[in-house]
Amino acid sequence: MCHEHNGAVYASPSTLNTMSPEALAQLIFSIATELVEAGKAGELTADQIPAAEKLAVMRPKDRAHGDWSTNIAMQLAKKAGMAPRDFAALFAEELKTADGIASVDIAGPGFINIVLDSASAAAVVDTVLEQADAFGTNEHLAGQTLNLEFVSANPTGPIHIGGTRWAAVGDSMARVLEANGSKVVREYYFNDHGTQIDRFAKSLVAAAHGEETPEDGYKGAYIDDIAARVIEEAKSEGVDVLSMPRVTGDDGAEGDSEQREEFRKRAVPMMFDEIKKSMKEFRVDFDVYFHENAVYESGEVDRAIAELREKGDIYEKDGAIWFASTKYGDDKDRVVIKSDGNAAYIAGDIAYYLNKRRRPVDPADVAIYMLGADHHGYIGRMMAVCAAFGDTPEKNMQILIGQLVNVLKDGKPVRMSKRAGNVVIIDDLLEAVGVDAARYSLARTSYNQNLDIDLDLLASHTNDNPVYYVQYAFARSKNVDRNAAAAGISFEGADLSLLDTPADSELLAELALYPAVVTAAGDLREPHRIAHYVEELAGKYHKWYAAERVVPMELTENEAARDDAEALRVAKNPESARAAARLKLNDAAGQILKNALGLLGVSAPEQM
Repeated sequence: MCHEHNGAVYASPSTLNTMSPEALAQLIFSIATELVEAGKAGELTADQIPAAEKLAVMRPKDRAHGDWSTNIAMQLAKKAGMAPRDFAALFAEELKTADGIASVDIAGPGFINIVLDSASAAAVVDTVLEQADAFGTNEHLAGQTLNLEFVSANPTGPIHIGGTRWAAVGDSMARVLEANGSKVVREYYFNDHGTQIDRFAKSLVAAAHGEETPEDGYKGAYIDDIAARVIEEAKSEGVDVLSMPRVTGDDGAEGDSEQREEFRKRAVPMMFDEIKKSMKEFRVDFDVYFHENAVYESGEVDRAIAELREKGDIYEKDGAIWFASTKYGDDKDRVVIKSDGNAAYIAGDIAYYLNKRRRPVDPADVAIYMLGADHHGYIGRMMAVCAAFGDTPEKNMQILIGQLVNVLKDGKPVRMSKRAGNVVIIDDLLEAVGVDAARYSLARTSYNQNLDIDLDLLASHTNDNPVYYVQYAFARSKNVDRNAAAAGISFEGADLSLLDTPADSELLAELALYPAVVTAAGDLREPHRIAHYVEELAGKYHKWYAAERVVPMELTENEAARDDAEALRVAKNPESARAAARLKLNDAAGQILKNALGLLGVSAPEQM
C-alpha cells in the first residue's frame, strides 16, 4: 500500500504537452468536475473541488506502487459523503481510459496509484529539448512587481559572511521569482545616515593620525587602507586633509569637525565602490541603490509622518512624537521623532516603505525585506507601518530573517579576516573556494537555519562536495554528447518509448518534477528548494549514467552467457533507436541541470 511519499508536487498553472504531474493534476480536476456534473460524486459540489494547481500529485517512495499517486479521493470523500475507496474507484475508472496511462490501482485507504506508458512518461524529454532554457519557467506571477531588498550592508566596511549569505540567497530568489513571471527590482539600501557613519569617520581620522581606534570604532586593515586613500585623493586635489581642524570632546573622543567631515565625504563613496565591486564579482547586480539619506533630504520622512498624523496615528508625549503602532498589532508604540528633535530609525523606515510602494518607476506590489538574524524585533513594527497605510501585512510587505553563518577550516571556526580583523568577509570566502562553491553553499540551505560552511569540503573535487557533485553531472552529460558525436549517434531515429528501464523511469520522473519545484520555490520564497532538487537530479543522473550506455559496447563472452544477458544487452549495447533516445534523455537531463544551476547563479562547466 502507498502510505509514504517524497512529498506533494503542486501543479503549475502551465500545462506541459506531456503526462507530467501538472497534466495529471489537470486531468484529475477535470474528472472530479465531470463526476459532480454527472451526479456521481454524492454530495460534492463543484466549488468544493480544489483548483488543479492545488491538487497533490505525488511520486511514491516505493516505485512498485506506480509512477505517480494522488490522494484526491481521500481529500474529497467526506464532502461527497462516500467511502474513500469507493470514491477512488470512480476516479480510477476514468483515469484508465486516458491516453498515456498504462494502469491504475487503488491502495490503502484510498490512494490512487498511476502507471504511465513508457512513451507518455518519456514525452517530457521532447518538451525539455524544445523549451531549452525556458523549461521550468512560467507566468503565474506575471503582472506583479516585487521589490527585493537584500544585503544592504552598512558602508562602513567590507561585506561580512552574513551579508554574503544574503547576496547568494537574495540573488537566487530574484532569479526564481523572475522564472515565475514576476518583475523583480533588486534593491540595495545604503545605511548612510546615522551614528555608524560617524563612527566610521572617527575611526578613519584616528588611523590617519596613527592613534588608537575609538572604543566604538571600526578596526581592520581596510580602515588603514581607506584612510590612506582619502589622504592621497585629497592631496591630488590640493587638499591637506590632515591639517584641517579637529574637534575633541570633553571625553577625548573625536567630535564633529571639518576634518572628520572630509574623511566621511570621501571615504563613504570609496566603501560603496568596494561593496559594488564585491557584489559584481559575486555575480550580483542591483537595479536600485537606495541611500537612506534620500528620504530625509527629499522631505519624505516629514510627509510620511504628516500622513500618519492625518490618520490619527501620531501623538506627542514626553516631548517626543510617537507612532501609535499598537493599533496595528505592534507590541508597543514607537517614537518617530525623539525629544531632542532627531528622527528615530523607524522614521526613515516608514518613509522608505512608502517610497517603495509609490515611486514613479516600478512601484512595488510586494516589498520583500531580507534582514539579518538580529532584526526579529523589526517585524511587528514594520508590519504595523504596512497596515497603517492601508496595505496588507505578509502580502504587500514580507520580511525574511536570515540566520548566522559559521565558517570552518580543518574542523575549527574561522573567526579572523586578513583585512577586516574580526569577521570573515566576502573576499575571504571567494579566495578560499571561488564564486560557484560560495554561492551554492550559501543558497542550498534554508535561510532561516544556521549554516556551517566547511572550506575544505567546498574546495575539494569529490562527490561529498555538493556543488562539484552537481556540476560534474552536467559535465558528464556533455562528455556523453562528445562521445556520441564521435560514434555518429544523433537524435535521428530516436524512439522514446524504449526509455523503459528502471533507471530511465527514475530519471524521467525527476525531470518532470522540475516545473513544480520552480513554482514552489517562488511561491514559498525558498530558493534552496532548487538546490535540493538539482542534487536529487544529479544523483539520478549519475546512477543512470552508471547503468546505461548511449554509445554501444559489445558484451563479453561471459556476459553473453549470463541469465540476465538480455538486460545487459539493453544496458550496454542498445539498438540505434534506443541509443538515440538515451542521447535525448541525456541532453534533457543536462538542460535541466544547467537551468537549475542558473537559478542559483552557478555556472555549468562542460568539462571538469
